[in-house]
Amino acid sequence: MKRIVILDYGLGNLRSVQKGLEQVGSSPAISGDPEEILAADGLILPGVGAFVDAMKCLAPIKGTIEEYARSGKPMLGICLGQQVLMSSSEEGKLTDGLDLISGKVLRFPKSELKVPHIGWNNIEIKQDHPLFEGIPDNSFVYFVHSYYVDTASENTLAACSYGLDFSASVVNSKGNVMGTQFHPEKSGTIGLKILKNFVDMC
Repeated sequence: MKRIVILDYGLGNLRSVQKGLEQVGSSPAISGDPEEILAADGLILPGVGAFVDAMKCLAPIKGTIEEYARSGKPMLGICLGQQVLMSSSEEGKLTDGLDLISGKVLRFPKSELKVPHIGWNNIEIKQDHPLFEGIPDNSFVYFVHSYYVDTASENTLAACSYGLDFSASVVNSKGNVMGTQFHPEKSGTIGLKILKNFVDMC
């Protein structure tokens, strides 16, 4: 069985991601140990909370994550986990991210729409990628976020609209580092299929 590690860095709903992966036949480990991370066939970076807190917590293993990304093995950031893959965030002044994918994290502008963006919304799949294998365009997935990712079209796997268009799923140029702004583990059968696709990539 493929060894999938859910990164434990002090922030994130680790158990719900673990349960989602178990539902698609994986047996993931939860770990923050650099040796275990580097030995994994697949790495998941979950996250709930503030960007600046996440980067502080990730500081001790930042080099390990960068080394893992360079290995070409699949890595998936979920929600805040997608945001920290980017170059920077304007949350809590300007904070540098892991810069594994070029782009910025911005706050939704003031409008008649409620922030945070919470609930089900449909996504427009922008490019062929194994993560979205068999996922119909305009599928509904579950979001909870006040900040969104702004990146180039070549780094956008799927887009979503909430007052403006934003990157609902991102990818690096190599295709192995991916993120979803939405929560696949809370997105029903569509989300489980995306997690299964990730496991199959590993």
